[in-house]
Amino acid sequence: MWFWFSVIALLAWSGSDLFSKIGCQDAKDKYSHLKMVMAVGLVMGLHAAFEVFVKGVEISWQIIWTYLPVSALYILSMAIGYLGLRYIELSISSPICNSSGAIVAVMTLATVGIGEDLPPVALVAVALVCIGVIGLGFVEAREDEDLRRARQDASNHHYAKSAVAIIIPVIYCLLDAFGTYADSRVLETLDEESANVAYQLTFLLVGIVCAVYVLGIKKQKLVAREEAPKYTGAIFETIGQFFYIFALADTEHVAFSAPIISSYCVASVIWSRIFLKEKLSPKHYAAIATVIAGVIILGILDI
Repeated sequence: MWFWFSVIALLAWSGSDLFSKIGCQDAKDKYSHLKMVMAVGLVMGLHAAFEVFVKGVEISWQIIWTYLPVSALYILSMAIGYLGLRYIELSISSPICNSSGAIVAVMTLATVGIGEDLPPVALVAVALVCIGVIGLGFVEAREDEDLRRARQDASNHHYAKSAVAIIIPVIYCLLDAFGTYADSRVLETLDEESANVAYQLTFLLVGIVCAVYVLGIKKQKLVAREEAPKYTGAIFETIGQFFYIFALADTEHVAFSAPIISSYCVASVIWSRIFLKEKLSPKHYAAIATVIAGVIILGILDI
């Protein structure tokens, strides 16, 4: 079943990318990222209730408090990622965000050192991701504005040349990497399912805080047609997380499931091309292919 769990996680997370982009791309709604956090918080809260009251997963304030630093890094990275979706194409954002695995590898190498069993191809993979991300930055910065506008006409959604467009997904990447690195340490003392519930309950609390701010203080109204993609993305996000855990629980096949799941940014690029009509230049695709190659190699090696 590990294979099907991995494929479902891949499709779910790429679907989350697509619907989150649709829900957050309107630059006129400056609270769209907070509304997205509200949606994810609600859906994850409902799933956490199922895990606790139906499946009997253990949870306590001690577990929530212990896992809080990890939860905070993950939630902050996602909120910033949602903010960034209004400034840049999903085709570019998703591969950059998925580069967090390379950062984790660098952090591991810096703290643990290069082990004798570490294949040289791992260093090549990290280099590919770094080169690809830097390359995307250069392509974005140097692209002619007229060519950019002509390229974006098909999607009827234009993005101005901006350093923020690249910086925000890079910040997501760094925060997610720190969260993943901290996760690997904290989970040495916590049960995975309990930690996951702690994360979801923390996300629910943050979602409630955002709701109080957006709906109560800023008096924003929720329009069903505009919010539907956000909640669809939140459902896909939670489904992906659920099947991700079960896919990696089969430790004998982690070397196969990890690269399948980590390549969901490839599907995100495909969906953005089909459904959002995003069209990139050959230089964009070359840089993205470099990033994706490194991500998949890291997934295969399961660093």
